[in-house]
Amino acid sequence: MSEATGLEIAGLVEDLQDRLRPVKARMFPRQVLLELRDDGLRGQVLRHGRPLAVSLEATLPPLLCLDGRPLEKEPLGDLIGDLLVRDNLIDAFVMAALPPAAVQWRVVVWPFQEWPADPAEALRQVDPELNLPYALEEACLDVQPLPGQPAQMLLATAQRSLVEAWVEVFNLAGVQLDRLAPAQSCELLAVRSLLEDTAADQLVVLLDPRPEACRLLLLVAGVPVYERNLPAGGQPLLQELQRSIAFYRRQDSRIRGLRLLVTAAGEDLDAIETLLEMPAELLSPEPYGSLVLQGLATPEIGP
Repeated sequence: MSEATGLEIAGLVEDLQDRLRPVKARMFPRQVLLELRDDGLRGQVLRHGRPLAVSLEATLPPLLCLDGRPLEKEPLGDLIGDLLVRDNLIDAFVMAALPPAAVQWRVVVWPFQEWPADPAEALRQVDPELNLPYALEEACLDVQPLPGQPAQMLLATAQRSLVEAWVEVFNLAGVQLDRLAPAQSCELLAVRSLLEDTAADQLVVLLDPRPEACRLLLLVAGVPVYERNLPAGGQPLLQELQRSIAFYRRQDSRIRGLRLLVTAAGEDLDAIETLLEMPAELLSPEPYGSLVLQGLATPEIGP
């Protein structure tokens, strides 16, 4: 066989593989869960509905993404595309969670007897006063029911231009974006069953410690009521945690007790337990890499 013939055959094989790739992707779809943050991203593959170990992880340089908005879309797209190409996942369907800072959430009390078939569109028409930094018509909406609260829904909103910017990032990455969901909605789905037995006068303190910051989420009766980033550790973390809890308790006289949930046991955990005078309940999202990834895999999350 001549060298030229060998090259022609190799070219035909490569062309055939290119033609079969989209067919194979439709017949044997693979899914990738991806958690986006201002400082990095992490993700894992779903195979037959089961999560594999976290294999996609990268730290983002400063100002590549700020307050949940991608500032440098092409480098971000290149990074995501390169990670998926490296693991032969470029044809996978990607389900991604927006950075928490990209999302504004509110608890909405519906004024009528029954919820409409399309709650998002109905909210836009009613246009309630939500004190958002943008109009509802300029936002993408995610509406989720709150367990045990038939007249209430959790509304998560993100500015449409921000969502479109992330869609452009994934287009530049050359991947198939199947879903973009708010990180907060994902977290709530992940802990929903855990919160069912929480008393209505108990303040749930959910801490998600990370190297750059410790994220705090306060919940009452399964409803998120307060969210912020705390210092990563040490005395500043303890002081700001105590200040945040005291601030909310002044706003809500119903609170009689606390419940402490943490996503990882860090070196400050003993000091936090001493400060709040209670043991922590360690959440284990495994085999998922985080609560966000766990909730992202839950079918109830909308597109």
